[in-house]
Amino acid sequence: MLASERQSRIVDEVTRRGSVRVAVLSDIFGVSDMTIRRDLDVLAGQGRLAKVHGGATAPASMSTNEPGFEAKWVHEQDEKAAIAAEAARLVEPGMAIGLSAGTTTWALAQRLTDTVDLTVVTNSMQVAQVFQGAKASGRTVILTGGVRTPSDALVGPVAVAALRQLHLDVLFLGVHGMTERAGFSTPNLLEADVNRAFVEAAHQLVVLADHTKWGQVGLSSIAPLEAADIVITDRGLNSMAQHRMAELVGDLRIVETAATPT
Repeated sequence: MLASERQSRIVDEVTRRGSVRVAVLSDIFGVSDMTIRRDLDVLAGQGRLAKVHGGATAPASMSTNEPGFEAKWVHEQDEKAAIAAEAARLVEPGMAIGLSAGTTTWALAQRLTDTVDLTVVTNSMQVAQVFQGAKASGRTVILTGGVRTPSDALVGPVAVAALRQLHLDVLFLGVHGMTERAGFSTPNLLEADVNRAFVEAAHQLVVLADHTKWGQVGLSSIAPLEAADIVITDRGLNSMAQHRMAELVGDLRIVETAATPT
């Protein structure tokens, strides 16, 4: 088992139990206590759990915690790049696409700067800046208005009203978390409203979510898992989650990255 897969499953165990001891995790995964402690150090550094004496617990206020853009971008960069590369294959000249706020959609935007005759609708200041100054012909970028969040998304009734007037070929949606019960979710109530308006405006929904998003639950749900036409994630998603996602979504795509073995 790769370290990334084991770490994702550790998060699943902590989320399910609320807290778990190192010795229990060592027995579950058949590795040493030292290996588990190193895993917990990595996961605590990512904010995915909280280390305590002898084990780990779910972090406080998980459902409302909203890191800034820079804080999120430093994690899983290889995975996000691979997901973005796969997503870019779905974009053709002449399309009208939506790009929600997020670091993976930002990575996708960087791969679309040379695509001609493209209309991009986004509520992300970071995504809009990627296209600023790019010279592809026939491109239109529409930035919704709204109130700025810590992750540089524009949210609120102005953004929602703008999206309700539009019709998009495909929406590329970044999410804070995904679980079978909560579906795709975000910690920001107003951003959830905007993302739901994005979903309603789009003919096709493509969710971009690296493996760390599985098991995370934001305060507000955007859509159930089965609403996604395509979900693009990476090989770090544990096998049980892959199996369940494949049952629920229209098309689950697993991209390969340069993962580090145990």
